[in-house]
Amino acid sequence: MNRREFLRISGAVSVVSLASSGFSLAQKLTAKTTRTNLLIIHTDEHNFRTLGCYRKTLPVPQAYVWGENVAVETPHIDWLAEHGALCTSFYGTTPVCSPSRSAWVSGRYPQNTPVITNDIPMNDEIITFAEILRQQGYETGYAGKWHLDGLGKPQWGPQRQFGFADNRYMFNRGHWKQLEDTPQGPRIAARKNGKPSYSVAGADKKNFTTDFLADKTIEFIQTHKDKPFCYMVSFPDPHGPNSVRAPYDTMYKHLDFQKPATAAKPDTNLPSWGKKQKRTISADGMAKYFGMVKCIDDNVGKIIETLKNLKLMERTIVVFTSDHGDLCGEHGRDNKGVPYEASAKIPFVLYYPAKVKARTIIHEALTCVDFLPTILSLMESPTAGKEQGRDVCSLFINGKAPAEWKDVAFMRGTGQRNGKDDDNWLAVVSHRYKLVYSPQDSPWLFDLEKDPDELINMYQKPEYKETRKKLAQELLVYGKKYSDPRINVPHIRNELEQALKSETK
Repeated sequence: MNRREFLRISGAVSVVSLASSGFSLAQKLTAKTTRTNLLIIHTDEHNFRTLGCYRKTLPVPQAYVWGENVAVETPHIDWLAEHGALCTSFYGTTPVCSPSRSAWVSGRYPQNTPVITNDIPMNDEIITFAEILRQQGYETGYAGKWHLDGLGKPQWGPQRQFGFADNRYMFNRGHWKQLEDTPQGPRIAARKNGKPSYSVAGADKKNFTTDFLADKTIEFIQTHKDKPFCYMVSFPDPHGPNSVRAPYDTMYKHLDFQKPATAAKPDTNLPSWGKKQKRTISADGMAKYFGMVKCIDDNVGKIIETLKNLKLMERTIVVFTSDHGDLCGEHGRDNKGVPYEASAKIPFVLYYPAKVKARTIIHEALTCVDFLPTILSLMESPTAGKEQGRDVCSLFINGKAPAEWKDVAFMRGTGQRNGKDDDNWLAVVSHRYKLVYSPQDSPWLFDLEKDPDELINMYQKPEYKETRKKLAQELLVYGKKYSDPRINVPHIRNELEQALKSETK
């Protein structure tokens, strides 16, 4: 079923037919005030080590990579984790903005959305979780960075809503620091020569983007408190430029930031995707990065307080996550786009007291494609039947993996060559292992248990023969099933076949 067919069928008043199971819209609407709400709080380029709830899951050297006790406290996000579930191995399907977001909203792999890199418009036929819920009578909305409608910047309220009916405060691109309302609609408040600017000068708790978007989220919740709602707020921080309003801009300047230990590794024998950069983030840049995280957490606290005051916490699923990480100097690199943990692993916290026990920890490897089928299952909603991710609802409810579960997930880098999607890495990851192939390099196999710093290539070690065989086989199955052209890139294909042949001798 494509999006047009879905809209045509679901426009009927009587019955919406989704996937293979019958679904009565009328039956669902009779329970309008008791249905579960969904609130997604989404950040951009967020290193998971900046969250207290994640540091608690890590040994000290991994929790404090920027120096002893160098950390930002995040009590409100931690509260969600303490009273809900936290995933220790949740990855961006592609650790870059647009592809990750397309996988998140659609449950489909980026090559099938077809957003394989930034600034590619998502296909009109995509059916998002918001569209499915909207057709069930939910009030839906979105505020913040979207990044799925091409090159428009900022491009407020894209015409293609993809189910987010109230998208007045959705902007397509940019990491703007100040927003404001005008009689003509929202706009970037900071201006230079009449054009939008990233300046933070003059920002306050009303117009700074994180605060502004949190306030719009609260307004939406207050307006629709008596109806089931689905809302996603996408904060463009802590992505660069690393700047934040006072007092957050100086809150962490006193900390003694050190370069992560992995930045001192040798330059030799690194894969092309792992090469060190000439310059990485400064201590001042890290202090402001921490400030952005603290500002986000304080605004999460405002949103939680609103839900509590309106007595909505018990029937609202709150998800906190991001599109990808930021290396912040780890491995001598900044930003994202590579399969290292700090780039590819993202925070994923889910609060839902009706079904998810407090302090639930999920170690199985998951990615953005698993969100749509899982969240709709938790909400007892059918899907459109087009998702390619897995329903792992049982992991959240009782800690048990679905039948025939395999602890593997798949990631891919961005890049095109001669118009083909074959110029970057492809990876399979489990809770413990990560196997990476690329067109230019020898394969790399990480053992995240024995080598959490990801410094050693275990691929050729005899004791890992069976592991690499199993992971290579899973990657081939994935590539064929989900039409990933990278398994047929000659160098990658040869390495995959060699991995299988060497193990069957």
